[in-house]
Amino acid sequence: DVVFPLEGQDVVFPLYDKVKPEHVVPGMRALLAQLHKDIDALEASVQPSWEGLVEPLERLTDRHQRTWGIVSHLKGVADSEALRAAVEEVQPENVALGLRLAQSKPLYGAFKALKEGPAWETLTEAQKRVVDIELRDFVLGGVALEGEAQERYNAIQQQLAQLSTKFSNNVLDATKAFKKLVTDVSELEGLPPTALGLAAQQARSAGHDKATAEAGPWLLTLDFPSYYPVMTHAKNRALREEMYRAYITRASAGELDNSPIIEQVLSLRKEKAQLLGFANFAELSMASKMANLDRAEELLEELRDKSFAAAKADLADAQAHAAANGHDGELLWWDVAFWAERLREAKYDLKDEELRPYFALPAVLDGLFKVAKRLFDIDIVPADGEAPVWQSDVRFFKLMTNGAPRAYFFLDPYSRPAEKRGGAWMAEVVGRSKLLPAAAGSPPGSPRLPVAHMVCNQSPPVDGQPSLMTFREVETLFHEFGHALQHMMTTVDEGLVAGIRGVEWDAVELPSQFMENWCYDKPTLYSFAKHYQTGEPLPEDMFARLKAAKTFRSGTMMLRQVHFSSIDLELHSRFTPGAGESVFDRDAAVAQKTQVMPSFPQDRFLCSFSHIFAGGYSAGYYSYKWAEVLSADAFGAFEEAGLDDDAAVVATGRRFRDTVLALGGSKAPERVFELFRGRQPSTEALLRHNGLLVAA
Repeated sequence: DVVFPLEGQDVVFPLYDKVKPEHVVPGMRALLAQLHKDIDALEASVQPSWEGLVEPLERLTDRHQRTWGIVSHLKGVADSEALRAAVEEVQPENVALGLRLAQSKPLYGAFKALKEGPAWETLTEAQKRVVDIELRDFVLGGVALEGEAQERYNAIQQQLAQLSTKFSNNVLDATKAFKKLVTDVSELEGLPPTALGLAAQQARSAGHDKATAEAGPWLLTLDFPSYYPVMTHAKNRALREEMYRAYITRASAGELDNSPIIEQVLSLRKEKAQLLGFANFAELSMASKMANLDRAEELLEELRDKSFAAAKADLADAQAHAAANGHDGELLWWDVAFWAERLREAKYDLKDEELRPYFALPAVLDGLFKVAKRLFDIDIVPADGEAPVWQSDVRFFKLMTNGAPRAYFFLDPYSRPAEKRGGAWMAEVVGRSKLLPAAAGSPPGSPRLPVAHMVCNQSPPVDGQPSLMTFREVETLFHEFGHALQHMMTTVDEGLVAGIRGVEWDAVELPSQFMENWCYDKPTLYSFAKHYQTGEPLPEDMFARLKAAKTFRSGTMMLRQVHFSSIDLELHSRFTPGAGESVFDRDAAVAQKTQVMPSFPQDRFLCSFSHIFAGGYSAGYYSYKWAEVLSADAFGAFEEAGLDDDAAVVATGRRFRDTVLALGGSKAPERVFELFRGRQPSTEALLRHNGLLVAA
């Protein structure tokens, strides 16, 4: 059976080890044909009731999302020419099925009748929320369009899907295309041993079999674990400039140029929004979020105002430190990270490299699972070998409560620049649902349990050592685990609003950003910060310096996020493509308010800004800041209860578990937040955590 590897017998754990690119087209086509028949049958017999409408729709959409999810996951972690070609071939048919569902007048009519009819009052709160979200999404999906308008809308959706994939492919290929082989170690002066080890390992995998960390040759790439140490540690200014220019202009020229794709995407999104009756794409995007354009921009302006002076001071401090240490002239774009790092080392006597040996991945995971046990009373148990994986480094775990499985997750931790896209993410394999069949061997009547994958791009193990993580990589792991917890810890049985489903996009970063705070909590950090060779705990004074350095350059960091969020909203609300001004001109104009240095004239960062051109964050990047207000305020509840009072921390942790993590999309996010915090959110905690209240 050709569909077999895509839809395995035990659908909860996909057969990742068996799926080949050649299965994708026939497997998806067979599935799509079946689903079209299922939609025909449902449209013909639909009843405006939960059993006659919502349940069959959940079965149908779940089968589609679960199977396409396998394909898109492998595209992200194990890309290949063959897989690209398969995705390109079948993607239009896949989009067409989504459009058919989103614009089905019989199904839309049934949802309206369900809301307006007598059955409405028999529904639970979660079920009502499902119906309301479906009604909203039908309208945003073009159900009310007729004739030519609907044809044009559908053509736009097809084009946008193709452009998004192309954008993403170009970024991966452009990142992969840059390779700099260095044979003279003096060119790499300042680079820490871990970076030299990684560069030699990259050289070996490129065919330089004899490469060693000490003798080279060394291969540098634009993959973040390779690029970032050069920008922060290499004394060789010409090398920093070369790498910076290559990184900031990725996918902006030649065959891989994303500039025309950006123009097309913006223009199509604007047209799509106007077809649906919105003034611009930002308003369409906000129609399904907590914020609206005015509220989002008000928040960004408040944060910009509170951080601008601090960011100016950050730059002046770095400039002064550079001048005092022999740097001549103004700092340029490829100098700032280097001198800021020297200043951080001088000010806090803190070197990332000295911290790494205390953050070996196995120990960090152990500590992460301990804090989850303490706060949420769950046990995470290794279950490697119990589900197929796509790569030998991938780990598999069970989340247990009271001795019984509650959820499962995969962890793919290391960077693989040849086949895996950059960044870190969490995605669902399957969600919790009482309607859908549980994994083989589950007790009768039990709901299907959630399965997640967490994907990171951290430093791989080098020369027989475990993966030694930077502190930022530790925070990233905690962040993705926060997302996974909201997916896995849900107690909602209605699949369409369980876990992260049905959670407004600008609230979805709450649990992930919340978890990052625990990296600075002393008992939590000391549960895993042990030297990987000696077992010695992180020295106390080092922890004190790490904590003190938390707000180092926080004005700069805040402003950077405000800039990304502002240009995103600007391009999607006030920019007109093809009117003579380029997106890069507009980026530079926005930067006059959101950057303390003049813009780099050749800055083409937008060409690799996958979040907004190939991810879910278009006119939504502000969500990181919006949700960080919520997450900082949520952590504030633990601070108020007293981080030193174990009983209070445990009680507050259980409350967070039973609201934010449990309720998923079954209630509006502002309601969930109030249930946890007892009031509306405030920006005070976010500004305080970033040391920006004083400046304000």
